Amino acid sequence: MEKKTPLYAIHEEEGGKIVPFAGYLLPVQYGTGVIREHMAVREACGMFDVSHMGEIRFTGPTALQTLNHIMTNDFTNMKIGKVRYTVMCNEKGGCVDDLIIYKFGDEDYLAVVNASNKDKDYAHICANLLPGTEAEDLSPVTAEIALQGPRSRDILSRLVPENQIPKGYYTAKRGIMIEDMECMISRTGYTGELGYEIYTANENAEKLWRLLRRTGEPFGLIPCGLGARDTLRLEAGMPLYGHEMDEEISPLEAGLGFGVKLDKAEFIGREALIAKGEPTRVRVGLEITGRGIVREHQDLYVGDTLIGHSTSGTHCPYIGKPVAMALVDRAYSAIGTEVEADVRGRRVTCQVVPYVFYKTETK
Repeated sequence: MEKKTPLYAIHEEEGGKIVPFAGYLLPVQYGTGVIREHMAVREACGMFDVSHMGEIRFTGPTALQTLNHIMTNDFTNMKIGKVRYTVMCNEKGGCVDDLIIYKFGDEDYLAVVNASNKDKDYAHICANLLPGTEAEDLSPVTAEIALQGPRSRDILSRLVPENQIPKGYYTAKRGIMIEDMECMISRTGYTGELGYEIYTANENAEKLWRLLRRTGEPFGLIPCGLGARDTLRLEAGMPLYGHEMDEEISPLEAGLGFGVKLDKAEFIGREALIAKGEPTRVRVGLEITGRGIVREHQDLYVGDTLIGHSTSGTHCPYIGKPVAMALVDRAYSAIGTEVEADVRGRRVTCQVVPYVFYKTETK
């Protein structure tokens, strides 16, 4: 049976179309529709319930060593208040999950993991803890609201002093009071836009949502659902677990090498990644030049040669065209390569392009 986030009643009140997702009942869209929600984030501000995400705290004198053992990134020189992207690999070098790590002290870290992998991730972490580290699953008591868009800072600055709003990308502050609600605020998101993610106790969730809603209304803020979250992340070239990566796809194949430090002494999966050498397949972007939309799991061809498959695809509202991401043989990954997608037995022409289709500079 699917769970409900602390904001479920509000989604019903707001007219959200509820669907099952990652074990939860969440709004895929509201009455405004996916396109308007997407454009609100690009041009003003959108607000998402992301309370289904998982939060796992690492504490203890060996917390740093445990993170460096389990995660592909290196946290040795990470400063307090910083946030860092990483991947957890299995022994074969496949992705258990991708996640972000917050540092709040030399013995105090927080991992935020994907909702669909929360239980699997926690089990993997607990099975690989080093002596002297404790892991605690805070997910059941934590709510999270994402405020995303160019007006997000304007809205937040009406509620907290400027010096309490994280300034740098991938930084965070905790112990921030929004009215009488204690929150953690991070300058992070899954949209490719300026934005913040606000964490608080479940019992504060409805009050915080309503406060943000009222404060943001003059700035064009509207609630947004899973549909816009997916089109926004695809437009920004951000990977989704189960699509661009999984336990059979390595982070290097998925284009996540920036979060993999092979020069570390060790981490789970390191030897397998080194043994595989340079990936023979890589993630690319596809611009659809023919008629149609290429979604996930469509075979891709150059002539009669099967070269890979699409991993995500849709029509992206802000850039105004259909695009996709794909895993293809490296030999066919050069920008400008013409490929064809098999969409229900019909060939649709595409061209390989960079997989980040939108950046804020696009504006």
